[in-house]
Amino acid sequence: MTTGTILLVEDEDKLRHLLKRIISLEGFQIHECANIKTAMRILETTPVDVVLSDIMLPDGNGIDLVSSIRQMQLPTEIVLLTAYGNIPDSVRAIKNGAFDYITKGNDNAKIIPSLYRALEKVQLQKRIEHLETRIGNQYATFDHLLGNSTGINEAKELARKAAPSKAAVLLLGETGSGKEIFAQAIHSASERAGKDFVAINCSALGKDILESEIFGYKAGAFTGAIKNKKGLIEEANQGTLFLDEIGEMPVDLQAKLLRVLETSEFIKVGDTKVTKVDIRIIAATNRDLTREIEQGRFREDLYYRLNVFTIQLPSLRERKEDIPLFAQHFLDVFAAKSNRQITGMSREFTEHLKLHEWRGNIRELKNVIERAVIVSNQSILSLESLPFEMKLQKAGSRQKNGTFDLAGIEKMHIQWVIAYTNNNKSKAARLLNIGLSTLYRKMEEYSMKL
Repeated sequence: MTTGTILLVEDEDKLRHLLKRIISLEGFQIHECANIKTAMRILETTPVDVVLSDIMLPDGNGIDLVSSIRQMQLPTEIVLLTAYGNIPDSVRAIKNGAFDYITKGNDNAKIIPSLYRALEKVQLQKRIEHLETRIGNQYATFDHLLGNSTGINEAKELARKAAPSKAAVLLLGETGSGKEIFAQAIHSASERAGKDFVAINCSALGKDILESEIFGYKAGAFTGAIKNKKGLIEEANQGTLFLDEIGEMPVDLQAKLLRVLETSEFIKVGDTKVTKVDIRIIAATNRDLTREIEQGRFREDLYYRLNVFTIQLPSLRERKEDIPLFAQHFLDVFAAKSNRQITGMSREFTEHLKLHEWRGNIRELKNVIERAVIVSNQSILSLESLPFEMKLQKAGSRQKNGTFDLAGIEKMHIQWVIAYTNNNKSKAARLLNIGLSTLYRKMEEYSMKL
C-alpha cells in the first residue's frame, strides 16, 4: 500500500466524495476541498505529493492553481480533471507545469494510474535531491572550491579555521554566490564529515510547513498528521544542518531555533516531550541582519548565537578574474552532459562575460553557459552563443584609448531596439524618434541585416 498524500480539489460534492472513496481504497492519504483558496491554505501547512484538481473551480482556473504551486516550489505534482473537449486549457496547463490531464467521464479509469505515475515522479525527485546532497557533501571540499581571487581566498582561509570547531557559522553573500557549497565544504572538513549534511531553504516554505519540516511533528498534531514525522533537525543529528536564507525565517520559529543552539533540545509540533540532538548549524542569508534586527524581523539574541564565525562571500562581479575559471568548469560539465564536442571559449566571448554585472552571481553564469552550450554549433563558444542583451554590453564599456566609440554605441542601441520590437522596423523607428528610411539607411551603414 502506498503512503503518498493526495489533495483532491473538486467543487462537485458527489464527484468529490466518489473520487475520495476510490483514491482512499488505493491506500493514499487524502485531503479534500472545493476551491483554490482552501487548497492553497492546505498546501501551506500540509506536505502533499500530488494534487488532483478540477480545471474549472468557483474561484479560478486550475491553471492558476498549477502556477501558484509552482511558485511555491513545492515537491508536488498536479493532475487536472477537464471537461470533454477542453483540450486547449489542458495543453496550456501542461505547459505551465501540470503533470497530466484527464477528461472527466471518458477517462476515469486513468485517474489512479496517473496518480501513481505522478507519485513515482515526486518520490524519484526526492531521492535524486537526497543523493545530490549526499554526493555534494562527499565532494565539496575547500580544494574543490573554484577561484583564486583575494576575496574568495580570504573566505576560504577563515572557513578552514572554522571547520574543525563546533561553533555556528553565518555565511553572508548575495543569492547565487555559492553559500551552500561553502557550507558543504565546512561540513566535509569537520569531525562530522561522515554524518549527514541536511539543507533547507527557509524562504521556500510557508511558516507552518517550515516548522513541520524543521522540527517535525507528532501524530495527531493537526489534520492529516497520521503518523510521527522526523524534522530536519533530528535527521541531521550528529551532522550539520544548513539553514539557507535564514533571514526569511518567521520570528517565532527563530525562538525555537535559538533554544536548539542554547540547549541542544527542542519540542516537536504537537509533542510535550523534549527531543535532544547533537547538531552543528550553519546559516546563510543575503539580507543585512543588523537592519532586520532594527526592523524587528530578526532576533538579536539569535544573531549573536549565529555570529560566532561570520564569513562574507564576495559577489561574482567582485571576483571577475575567476569568471573564466567558472565558465570553463560549467562548459566542461554541460558539454559532457549533452555529448557535445565543445572545448573552449573565444576571447570575445570571455571578454563579454567579464563585462556583465552578474546580479545572479555564479548561478546566473551557470545558466548562461548551459544555454551557450545548447545553442552553439561550433567547437568553441563564440559571441553568437550569448543572450542578445549580453552581446550589447560592449557598447557601454570604455575603449582602451579612454574614449567611447559613438558609432558602436549607436549600432548596439539600434540592434537592441529592433530586438525589443521583435524586428518591427516601423515601431523601432518610432521608438528611436527617426524616420523609417533613416533607420534603414543606418542599418545599411552598419552592415546590419535588413
